[in-house]
Amino acid sequence: MSGELPRPDAIGSKEIDRKILEIFRSRDGGVVSGEELSRSLDVSRTAVWKHIKTLNGLGYRIEAVPSRGYRLVSTPDILTPAELSVGLNVARIGTSLVFVGETDSTNTLAYRLAEDGAVEGTVVIADAQNRGRGRLGRQWESPAGVNLYCSIVLRPPIMPLHAPQLTFLSAVAVAEAIERSAGLAPVIKWPNDVLVNGFKVAGMLNEMSAETERIDFLVLGIGVNINMQRDQFPADLRHPASSLAIEAGHEVSRLSFTRALLESLDVHYSQYRAEGYAPLRQAWLGRSAVMGRRVRVSGNQGDMAGTVEGIDEIGALLLRTADGTLERVLAGDVTIEE
Repeated sequence: MSGELPRPDAIGSKEIDRKILEIFRSRDGGVVSGEELSRSLDVSRTAVWKHIKTLNGLGYRIEAVPSRGYRLVSTPDILTPAELSVGLNVARIGTSLVFVGETDSTNTLAYRLAEDGAVEGTVVIADAQNRGRGRLGRQWESPAGVNLYCSIVLRPPIMPLHAPQLTFLSAVAVAEAIERSAGLAPVIKWPNDVLVNGFKVAGMLNEMSAETERIDFLVLGIGVNINMQRDQFPADLRHPASSLAIEAGHEVSRLSFTRALLESLDVHYSQYRAEGYAPLRQAWLGRSAVMGRRVRVSGNQGDMAGTVEGIDEIGALLLRTADGTLERVLAGDVTIEE
């Protein structure tokens, strides 16, 4: 990525577009005159027309009614700040929203914005990624118009040692959002894969900037397969993957899902800052696909098998092996054996 960084207030607000949509919504499908829009927004009628044209180009259907004005006929399922902010109930996460049509990786963009001083809770969303990244250097397939690719800037007052605790924040929030928006029953496979009916539908990648004693900022990267279809998945996937639409049997609103996700993240992060790791750990364990089950873990520590007894204070998997030893697994791929 090169060039000037997008500013959250420049990309995220689109203030005139947002106000135009607010006026239309207040009329519930009624006609609004160009003169009223011009006066309310303090811009020329030509400028109003240009903004209407821009909104139509984004997928809104705004009809011109001869001699009367304009009418909003339909709204696209698009993750712009103007749409996401409608009815969004958050205190911190999502109060600043950045949307881009395409980027290499939302994590990369969010990281650069954080370095440039982006406030805590800034959310970066892209309609598509051309270099989406998953765990362990893997590529995350990121076609346009169907999924959610987002990254959240956090500045928690914690030691770098405890940063992995926030890995579980994303997974719990994604699982809750799936329940609320799609009516499915997700589970979480350590550390942060979200599964529905045994298929992976979401993944997370967290990155941070830190000094020895404190975190400067943390970026939570989240990718969720919402309306992706079978023919859009690559043939060489390491693990079986699916989407919410495939598993639910119908399309799922990306807007509804994303609002639910941001609200869940906001609630759990506020609780984490107020009460620490314990409530988040319990929420994760309550949705775990591996707790109490026999698994095999493949990773840098080699292969090992055992029964999962939980996760520790820094998020390591606690594995009881056949000889009774309790092993701490810091990274790896988990396969459930029974």
